[in-house]
Amino acid sequence: MANHDLVLGHGEDPELALGQNHHDFGQDHGLGLGHSHELGLGHAHEHDLVLGQSHEHEHDHDLGLGNHHDSQLVLAHDHHGHTSELALGHGHDEDPHSLDGQDHDGLAMTENHVLTLTDAHQLDVDQNMDQLSLEQAHELALQPAHDFSHGPLAVAPVVQSRKMVVSSEFQLVVGQEFPDVMSCRRAIRNTAIACHFEIQTVKSDKTRFTAKCSADGCPWRIHAAKLPGVPTFSIRTIHDNHSCVGINHLGHQQASVQWVANTVEERLRENPHCKPKEILEEIHKSHGITLSYKQAWRGKERIMAAVRGSFEEGYRLLPEYCRQVERTNPGSIARVYGNPDDNCFRRLFISFHASIYGFVNACRPLIGLDRTILKNKYLGTLFLATGFDGDGALFPLAFGVVDEESDENWIWFLSELHELLEKNTENMPRLTILSDRRKGIIDGVDFNFPTAFHGHCMRSLSETFRKEFNNSVLVNLLWEAANALTVIEFETKLLEIEDTSPEAVCWIRRLPPRLWATAYFEGTRYGHLTANITESLNSWILDASGLPIIQMMECIRRQLMTWFNERREASMQWTTILVPAAERRVQEAIERARGYQVARANEAEFEVISPHEGTNIVDIRNRCCLCRGWQLYGVPCAHGVAALLSCRQNVHRYTESCFTVATYRKTYSQTIHPIPDKTLWNETSDQGQEEENKVDVIINPPKSLRPPGRPRKKRIRAEDRGRIKRVVHCSRCNQTGHFRTTCAAPI
Repeated sequence: MANHDLVLGHGEDPELALGQNHHDFGQDHGLGLGHSHELGLGHAHEHDLVLGQSHEHEHDHDLGLGNHHDSQLVLAHDHHGHTSELALGHGHDEDPHSLDGQDHDGLAMTENHVLTLTDAHQLDVDQNMDQLSLEQAHELALQPAHDFSHGPLAVAPVVQSRKMVVSSEFQLVVGQEFPDVMSCRRAIRNTAIACHFEIQTVKSDKTRFTAKCSADGCPWRIHAAKLPGVPTFSIRTIHDNHSCVGINHLGHQQASVQWVANTVEERLRENPHCKPKEILEEIHKSHGITLSYKQAWRGKERIMAAVRGSFEEGYRLLPEYCRQVERTNPGSIARVYGNPDDNCFRRLFISFHASIYGFVNACRPLIGLDRTILKNKYLGTLFLATGFDGDGALFPLAFGVVDEESDENWIWFLSELHELLEKNTENMPRLTILSDRRKGIIDGVDFNFPTAFHGHCMRSLSETFRKEFNNSVLVNLLWEAANALTVIEFETKLLEIEDTSPEAVCWIRRLPPRLWATAYFEGTRYGHLTANITESLNSWILDASGLPIIQMMECIRRQLMTWFNERREASMQWTTILVPAAERRVQEAIERARGYQVARANEAEFEVISPHEGTNIVDIRNRCCLCRGWQLYGVPCAHGVAALLSCRQNVHRYTESCFTVATYRKTYSQTIHPIPDKTLWNETSDQGQEEENKVDVIINPPKSLRPPGRPRKKRIRAEDRGRIKRVVHCSRCNQTGHFRTTCAAPI
């Protein structure tokens, strides 16, 4: 009699692995069980041991595994004790058909788990057994080690077990009718998904539809046909029994991208920011199936394209969108440019009249230039020109979208900005412009604003400095040097940096201080040293950058419209003469001025003596102080306040007009009006003059496409993108290719 070992553990050379469709029965083979091991068969309802086709072994037959070989049944997990449990089914502890020592004589297990069966047992082999599993968490290892006469057995793990009972919504019965063949197919598909089996279409045309279960040997089959004279389809026959046990792979053939889109459409309309991972979790929770991340992403993209329009449609509608901007917001500028050869998108420039009016009439003559990379399908770059209101908040002036960031496109954007300001002002103001001073911006500023003061953005400068020296103390000292108001204070800070790192001072002195240091800068920055606009707008500009171009511009317009309204209403509640930020600065200066001594030289000139700061000379007629704080910030410094109070002057009258509440209200006095939905554009257009002036120009998408892979979420800094990588130099060993902080040369 052949000897078969049942080994609980990872056998190095397992000789028998269980499968689905291969079985071999012999005689006079033993089956042994011992030491508190239970053999549970199937579910808690009536099931016998099922191993393939129907065979009934009478009293004189033993359960045999194999023909003439010694075999081992190897289970996936290593059990060293004697409390292991072998379960066939879903892991029920008590089974009415389990084999135990009281009902079956001769059933015993040795120390080596050799199973023998010496008495009569009846084993029914049922084709309808649902599943073979170990507590639904173990997989049966399939590793044939010998040449079996009937081949090795292979049981693939069941990933999605077939459901026996489903909601009445997914039950199909003979005679059930559907409006058309598509509704019929949709109902059958939903049933297959709900019951966790896949179907294969046998026949599908205008008059009939036949499908079967895709599992080999499963008898489930359905046939529906069209009723005569009407488009209605009816189920004619259905064989509703399954012999399959479920799906042994992730996903589902019938869970297409369109099915995913239809399933989550309502949720995406309520929350467009729902992530594909959340979609996967919801589908698994609701339907019990596991899909791939890509399928969920594609389903979301399909719905979002239907909700917000496709990226291609956005470019095609750009000319009409520009007309709508100028029609709904008179005085605004909206222009789109395409490539003359193929009409592919190149540039878009938009500035709303409310922004133009507020900047020209009420803002400081200070502009920051910045940009951000778009995350949509066709990429591109968004340019921003932003002013600053009296309270220090960003005041977006103009936007440009280009197919790629280049020097040529920066020059174009600045020429559009120059034309905008020239058209709306009698005398072009002498501007102060802050940027990262890339070549295209420098050339554009020099050509379009030759009299402007062009300063370096301290954020980009400090980040470059940090990468070079990787010392936060040095970075803080660099910022203190940039904020120093006098040359003496500036040089003092450089001496502190030199004490820490002589190399850092050499690096700093190579930069012209007139471009970044407040003590040397000729323009007026009002305390603003950075132009990182998108850093401040990152909370919403990041989400907008992934939308189709019209949707992105509408998101920007809607945000501006909200800002204008909120700030206008907030200013109506202010009761002070100055805006809150300037009012706080004046009050602080008044507190400091209490400890100063003032000596008057004439009606305008004063000498202010401080025990800690020495002597400062103040000229209230020219609104200047030797400390340079008054002229640089536009608000009287503490020395100026002391002089003004000594002659009983109103301090608020000596601040710049842009800091008054009246001017602030003028900044946001105009309204950015909404733009109707694109479905109403034709109805809102003037039928007469509009049709005459309308030129049918179709803008195609740019040729650049988003590369594969997940896009970056963290914004790329100005100095990290678009520049030729420079050769770095180590100040420690005088070699190239690395920094001082990473130098590995011996001392």
